Amino acid sequence: MAHIKNLWVYPIKGLDRMEVDSITINEGGTFEGDRQYAMLDPNENKVIEDRFDSVGKTFNGKEIDHTHEVKSEFDPDTDRLTLRMRESGETYTFDLTTEREEASEWFSDFVGEPVKLRYREPPSFIDRPKLGPSVISTKTLEELASWFDEMTVEGARIRLRPNIEIGGVPAFWEDRFLGDDPSGFEINGIRFEGAEACARCVVPSRDPDTGKPIDDFQQRFAKYREETLPEWAPKEAFEHFFTIMLITDIPEADYGGTINVGDEIHVSEELQA
Repeated sequence: MAHIKNLWVYPIKGLDRMEVDSITINEGGTFEGDRQYAMLDPNENKVIEDRFDSVGKTFNGKEIDHTHEVKSEFDPDTDRLTLRMRESGETYTFDLTTEREEASEWFSDFVGEPVKLRYREPPSFIDRPKLGPSVISTKTLEELASWFDEMTVEGARIRLRPNIEIGGVPAFWEDRFLGDDPSGFEINGIRFEGAEACARCVVPSRDPDTGKPIDDFQQRFAKYREETLPEWAPKEAFEHFFTIMLITDIPEADYGGTINVGDEIHVSEELQA
């Protein structure tokens, strides 16, 4: 039976995930609390009452190749962010309601250039602000990990940074919701429609514990991806094969709904055949 195996949000863009058992779709059409904070270049962003009319450079795993050096934990009930240096064990804690400037100074030192930690209302700092959560199956993660000796399944989860992991389905199950007329699926009465395949960046090539990249990662990934493309995946939906995971779109009528770990996935009979 297709079901939700794991749910994650990423409170600070580029930093560690937060595992949740239940999550609500916010008024931006994505997960409540996902990428609600980001490290920004203070010279490229205009702030209007804690919202942005433009967003310039953001600092995340693509720009910072040493994010593995710090572990982060965020408590959404208190807005408390805890940062722990992996090697030294030094710990720093900030209340992001009252100490965001102090946190910005810490991140500036860590990044090596001026950084402002900012909050943004939904859709927050999602890369695709008009689209919804990302989806991948457990079997897809297992298949990806099998391509590289240096990668574990848990490592694949951390590298790819999905919101929803689906159990009980085959590898690349999520590809069937792509195409010119993509269908969708329902979870707890909420409709998830296929929007696009998720093109990848440099981040998945790096070991999440050491930052060491896998040699020729993009080329090898694309080769294996094309070779293992399932028959239900519309090839024309892929601009290239350095792509994995589904980006969804949730109808506005379903905003405010909640999904939970263990919820069953309902798919049309035609797609189940």
